[in-house]
Amino acid sequence: MNLPAARGPITAALFGRLTGPPGGEPLAVHEVDDEDLHLALFVCYELHYQGFDEVDERWEWEPSLLRTRAELERRFESALRELVPRPPAVPPQEVRRALAELVAADDGPPLSTFLQREASLEQFREFVVHRSIYHLKEADPHSWAIPRLRGRAKAALVEIQSDEYGGGRPERMHSELFRATMRGLGLDDSYGAHLGRVPAATLAISNAMSLFGLHRRLRGASIGHLAAFEMTSSLPNRRYAAGLRRLGGDATATRFYDEHVQADAVHEQIAAHDLCGAFALDHPSLAGDVLYGAACALTLERLWAAQVMSRWLRGTTSLLGEVVAA
Repeated sequence: MNLPAARGPITAALFGRLTGPPGGEPLAVHEVDDEDLHLALFVCYELHYQGFDEVDERWEWEPSLLRTRAELERRFESALRELVPRPPAVPPQEVRRALAELVAADDGPPLSTFLQREASLEQFREFVVHRSIYHLKEADPHSWAIPRLRGRAKAALVEIQSDEYGGGRPERMHSELFRATMRGLGLDDSYGAHLGRVPAATLAISNAMSLFGLHRRLRGASIGHLAAFEMTSSLPNRRYAAGLRRLGGDATATRFYDEHVQADAVHEQIAAHDLCGAFALDHPSLAGDVLYGAACALTLERLWAAQVMSRWLRGTTSLLGEVVAA
């Protein structure tokens, strides 16, 4: 993957640094808009995943970059606190019920229904481009939590992630199934190919996963985020599959969504009960973090979907530029 085009003074300065040798002073982060902030933060996080072709791998743990990233994270966390009210505290044994109530109360825009019944082929392709930012590395951000858990919660997370990674069969990894969906839609399926075309709202979803996963202090939020992700997945994926079939998608193209209908129905129970429920019982003081992570997942997803739908209903693209074809 190559670095995308800068979106403001922070990304311009950051990308200039990253293409040189590691070192120097932290960047001064003053006024920064969402596009500049989230692209900068995403690029900082990506150094812990697959990295960039033109960036020396030693940048991953360069102290000056970590200090810059910490300031970007501080701003993102502050924005999340303003955006997402912390759910009311509940006893640890009530966390599963509280998660279910959070999900049931979510009133996001009917994006999945629109994709099922009305979306054009071009709109479905745009949807897949947005999702590629996460799905091409599906499960990786939540896997950071594995060494930070123990006992029943750890075993539950490993069980979920094993399915996400194909149970040892690389062709069944969910990221690979998604690549097949992209190819079926005539899209470039290479890792990070569409990074420069997705807006801040899309990047914020992935950045929240990385923020929670890379900080041990936020491990409760990380697993709560995963639980919300799984608990809101099965029905939308059924609709996505139906919508893609309506538009001519074959069995290979729809397999990613079909797989999630069944898998996430199982993962929902494991995540809510065996993962989050067990974790809350072991760490009562962190039960609120679990619910907060779930609330962040639901809120960021709702805001992203609302932005996409508003653009489509106005007859405009939801992306920043043209889609990259295969």
